[in-house]
Amino acid sequence: MVARWFWSFAFTQLVEVPIYLRALGGPDRVAPLPWPLRVGLAFLASALTHPYVWFVFFGVFYSRAYEDLGYRWPFLEVHRYTIYFILAETFAVVVEALLLRGCGLRRAFLWSLLANATSAGLGFFSRHFIGWP
Repeated sequence: MVARWFWSFAFTQLVEVPIYLRALGGPDRVAPLPWPLRVGLAFLASALTHPYVWFVFFGVFYSRAYEDLGYRWPFLEVHRYTIYFILAETFAVVVEALLLRGCGLRRAFLWSLLANATSAGLGFFSRHFIGWP
């Protein structure tokens, strides 16, 4: 599972870092940032949330406790991945937006939504057609 996470993390960074670099270097910034700081923040945004999405959210939704809830409410079991995906991606968008907003990015939520939607969409596409990440 850790190897799969690593390649998914690398894919996410490959997609999201350029989007965040554009955001942090564009007109939405309150004040200009030096290049090394922009690169660090672009990397940090996903680096903070990705392990939680993979290990914490995944651990909750594929735990024995969640399976017990699925017996009580079959809807939860049928839509397990959908619920997991929505909650995990919402968490990632909100946390990354808060980080970027704290660093002076004006439309941080929209940039975070764009970065996460792009990486999730390309990830699904890539997984379906070439089996990676």
